Amino acid sequence: MKIIVLMVLEWIENYCDALLVMTAEMAPYLLLGFFIAGILRAFVPHTLYSKHLSQPGMKSVVKAAALGIPLPLCSCGVIPTAVGLRKEGASHGACTSFLIATPQTGVDSIAATYALMGLPFAIVRPIAALFTAMFGGWLVSKYAHEAPVETPSAKDDRRSLSTKRSWTESLKEALDYAFVEMMQDVGKWLVIGLLIAALITVAVPNDWLTALHDYKLLNMLIVLAVAIPMYVCATGSIPIAVSLMAKGLTPGAGLVLLMAGPAVNTASMLVIGKVFGRRTLRLYLLSIVIGAMLFGLGVDYLLPGDWFAVRSSVMETGCRHEGISLFSYVCAALLAILLLRALFFGHHHHHEAVLQEEAEGACTIYNIEGMNCSHCAENVRKALSAVEGVERVAVSLREGKAVVVGNAEEAAVEQAVGSIGFHASKALT
Repeated sequence: MKIIVLMVLEWIENYCDALLVMTAEMAPYLLLGFFIAGILRAFVPHTLYSKHLSQPGMKSVVKAAALGIPLPLCSCGVIPTAVGLRKEGASHGACTSFLIATPQTGVDSIAATYALMGLPFAIVRPIAALFTAMFGGWLVSKYAHEAPVETPSAKDDRRSLSTKRSWTESLKEALDYAFVEMMQDVGKWLVIGLLIAALITVAVPNDWLTALHDYKLLNMLIVLAVAIPMYVCATGSIPIAVSLMAKGLTPGAGLVLLMAGPAVNTASMLVIGKVFGRRTLRLYLLSIVIGAMLFGLGVDYLLPGDWFAVRSSVMETGCRHEGISLFSYVCAALLAILLLRALFFGHHHHHEAVLQEEAEGACTIYNIEGMNCSHCAENVRKALSAVEGVERVAVSLREGKAVVVGNAEEAAVEQAVGSIGFHASKALT
């Protein structure tokens, strides 16, 4: 019995070590990536996207891919954003290109890829996302029917006008977005990814996938079968890929996981099919599968294998903490604090706003299905704010509901929410 207890304690110690070191390696780059993402959000005008994505042909498709790569939006948050761009005049192909490129990468995930997987992976990953998005946008432009564009109303135009802000206000918005909103969006999935990666590291035998190492195409097909239906964010997929590669997964299959996992999941497929049409969905999936497979095979067969060898110290036995600086551990502690705040207290103020609107009465409560992150909730709020007769709106991601103050028609509210890929229904009182 004593031996079993000692073995369990040793396993727990190894698991905690793996989790700590992996987090410490990623933390400085994640914090930097989050900060840059906040700067992009606060200082780059939103009109830049709609201005450059409304041009016909491949020019807008290429621009959409290039603009989407640095943005840190998940596969659920990018859909309402793409719908908004479509309503502002972006071409069908450009929206598809944006849908493919954006969830695969982001400045935060590129920085974290460099931290755990090295410079070659950090370069290949956004390049693969760029060309896959361009290919998907071209397919949709050529073979998918262009749906009619809903012209924004005057109320939309008034609400989209931005007021001039001071540099201090913009910086405050950048920090709030980087270390509050983004933490709320990716925090849960990042933690899940780290927990799974640490479990793979200590529980799976080192030669688990070695027998399949020579069957590179089979590696990729297995990864695709798992990655397409599941949800994993661009950052959370990194430690999982590293852990599986350490157990024998080929680098090309690891790249397939990094591409297909964040870009596709069951929920996003349902929404894309509903909003953009089934043909667009089929072409969207086809381009991601083909792009991921081609770049994965290219990594395995055309590029030197030692470029993509797992070098992370978390995979080494023995002295795992060697080479990890004090600064990295400080960053890991700060990241942990921010994640805890986001996971347990992040949505409190949104919940309080909903309760306040309910308490004031003269409101209608709607259940909102399909929201997964703060971007979803914000897009629902914007869509409802533009409905005729709406005076005030409060949306709670945690409760999955919206409180609408005003005399807006129920059908108009449901249509506005449905147009961006969610479902609204009046709550029974």
